[in-house]
Amino acid sequence: MKFRSHDTFFIRKGWLSKGMRNVFVDSEVFISHKNNPMDVLGIGANMVKALRYWLVALNLTFEPSSGKREQKPTSFGRLIYHHDPYFEELGTLWLLHYQLVKSKESQDTDATAWWYFFNEFHWSQFSKDDFVTQINKFLRNSDEGEKPIRTLEDDYTCIINTYIPRIKIYPKKAKPENNIDCPFGELGLLDIPNKKARIFKKSIPKKDSLHPLVVLAVMIDKAEGSNEIRISSLQKDNGNIGKTFNLDVISLFSLLYKIELLGLITVVRTAGLDVVKLKVNWDFNQCVEEYYKAING
Repeated sequence: MKFRSHDTFFIRKGWLSKGMRNVFVDSEVFISHKNNPMDVLGIGANMVKALRYWLVALNLTFEPSSGKREQKPTSFGRLIYHHDPYFEELGTLWLLHYQLVKSKESQDTDATAWWYFFNEFHWSQFSKDDFVTQINKFLRNSDEGEKPIRTLEDDYTCIINTYIPRIKIYPKKAKPENNIDCPFGELGLLDIPNKKARIFKKSIPKKDSLHPLVVLAVMIDKAEGSNEIRISSLQKDNGNIGKTFNLDVISLFSLLYKIELLGLITVVRTAGLDVVKLKVNWDFNQCVEEYYKAING
């Protein structure tokens, strides 16, 4: 498990497009001695390190665990960049969010705090102290051992800044014209009911903000080849749609109904056995491809 690999920098608007564009041009863009990465990417040294981390954590690129640490696009990264090179579609952001929180590890770089926050941290309203206390308790119980408080606080702050626009947190300091926000703020997964006390809460996404095919892609990925999924697994399993998208039972069934109307699943509700049966044999990337076909008419 790794923490604070982002060097306190959350994803800025435009970063992912810039990063992917340059990785396609030069796989050594982040380690090049010939061309200064800061000059090529137009950001500072610590931001270069952060962007390098985020591209891998989001499964857009991968780095070999040994030898030259160049970056190459993943199949998922190529698919996303081909259809949405500027990372503007809401569905793209949802898919990237899933990549970030679906498991403890993301290749050889991980975003443990993000995974923990959406999968194991069950508080609906919370403060920084609540999060730090609970994640350290989790780490102790998993034999990982406690982490420095400052490290976990930095991860917490980065999570908050990832999902809430800064103008909502700092209304007097943030300027609307500044391009410093993370695009994931558009997902509506977090809110701040008490600015003075810095109390935050998890939020259910707005109606129609989740495209049915994005939801289906996650279901297929977590099904791991099975064509039958328990609804309880969709709701309660780590990395599945319930925890990944902050869904309650009503919103979950609403989304399943939309997918069923598309003829892609069958929802079977019988005594003691509520399951979803997949009617397509797509893999995750195929379902993502279908999503982009759908939104492009």
